[in-house]
Amino acid sequence: MQFTYTGEDKDGNSVTKTVEATDRFAVYEAARVAGHVVSSVSEKKQFDLSMILDMEKINYKLSRVKQDELVMVTRNLGSMLVAGLALSRALSVIERQSKNPRLKGIVTDVVNEVNKGKTFGEAIAKYPKTFNDLYVAMVRAGEESGQMADTLRTLSVQMERSSSLKKKIKGAMIYPAIVITILIIIGILMMIFVMPSITGTFKELDVDLPVTTQVLMGVSDFMAANALLSIAGIFVFFGGVVAALRTGPGKRVSSWIIPRLPIVGKMAKETNAARTARTLSSLLSSGVDIIRTLEITRDVVQNYYYKQIIDDAAKRVEKGTPLSEVFIERDDLYPVLVGEMILVGEETGNIAKMLGELAVFYETEVEQKTKDLSTIIEPLLMVVIGGTVGFFALAMIAPIYSISNSI
Repeated sequence: MQFTYTGEDKDGNSVTKTVEATDRFAVYEAARVAGHVVSSVSEKKQFDLSMILDMEKINYKLSRVKQDELVMVTRNLGSMLVAGLALSRALSVIERQSKNPRLKGIVTDVVNEVNKGKTFGEAIAKYPKTFNDLYVAMVRAGEESGQMADTLRTLSVQMERSSSLKKKIKGAMIYPAIVITILIIIGILMMIFVMPSITGTFKELDVDLPVTTQVLMGVSDFMAANALLSIAGIFVFFGGVVAALRTGPGKRVSSWIIPRLPIVGKMAKETNAARTARTLSSLLSSGVDIIRTLEITRDVVQNYYYKQIIDDAAKRVEKGTPLSEVFIERDDLYPVLVGEMILVGEETGNIAKMLGELAVFYETEVEQKTKDLSTIIEPLLMVVIGGTVGFFALAMIAPIYSISNSI
C-alpha cells in the first residue's frame, strides 16, 4: 500500500513524501530512519472497480437460487425449529451460512420482515421466483396449524423428490441429444467440404444421376456457396422451433404429442401422475383446503392438457363431485391406478396418505424407465445413424455403378 506523510526534517523544513508500506506503523518507522518527524499520514486510495460499481447488487442480480440450495435451506430450517430455535434465530443462521448472494439477500430481507412482525409466509411471498405458490401455501398452512417444523420437512421431501425426478429424466435425454447434435454437425461439414469434391466428378461426366444424388448435389452446392448463411439458417431454424414450442399454441401441440409418443409417452404420463400425486399429498397433509390444493397443483404441472384436467377437477369438486371421479374419467392421460387410489383414499378418509404412496410408486416407475430408456435409445440411435450413412452411401455409389455400366 502507498502512504503519504507530511512532517519536518532535521533542519525544520517541511517534508511531504510518499512511501510503500504494509501499515501506518511501518510509515512511521521509515520516516524515523530518514530523520523526519511525522505530523500526519494518509493512505493513497488505489482505483477499485467496487468504488464506482455496487458489486453486491450486481452479484445479487446475476446469481440465482438453485433447487438443491432451496431444498437444503428448507431441511435445515425445519431441523433447527425441531431443535427449539426461534424462527428469526434459525433464519439468521441460514443467512450466515449462505454463500449464494441472491439467497443471502432474500433471507436477510425475510429476517427483517419477520422481526417487524410479519409471518414467514407473508415475507417469502414477496419472492415468487424463489418461493413458488406451493412453498408459500404449505408454509402458511404450517403456521396456521402450528406444525411449521413438520411442514418444512414434508416440503423438503417433496422438493427433493421432484428435483430428483427432473434430473433423472434430463440425464436420460443427454446422451441422445449429444449424438444427434454431433450427427448434424458432421452432416453439415460433409455437405460443405466433402460433397463438392465428390460431386464435381459427376458433373464433368455429364451423365443422368439418380434423384437422391441430384438432391444432395443441389443442397451441397447451395451450402458450399453460402456456408455462413446455411449455418446461420440452421441455427435460426432450431431456435425458431424452440421459440415456437414456448408459445401458447406450441405448448398445446407439444402437450398433445408427447403423451402419445411410443415409449416416451407412457413415461410422460407416469411423470405427470407422480408430480400431481406428490403435490396433492404434500398440500393436503399440510392442511391446505382441497380447492386451493388443486389450484396450486394446476400451476405445478407443465402439460397444458393436464392443467385442464386439474382445473376441471377444482370446479367439479367445488360443486360436490368426488375428486376420484374426474381422474377415473380421464384415464387417457392419467393411469387407471391414479383414480382408483384416490377413490380408496376418499372411502378410508386418508386421501393424503394414498396420494403419497401413489407418488412414490410412480416416481419409482419413472426412475426405472429412465434407466431402461438408455438401453432402448442406443439401438434406435444406431438405426438412425446407419440409415443416414446408408442414404449418403447409396446416393454416391449408385451414380458410380451407372457410370461403370455406361462404360
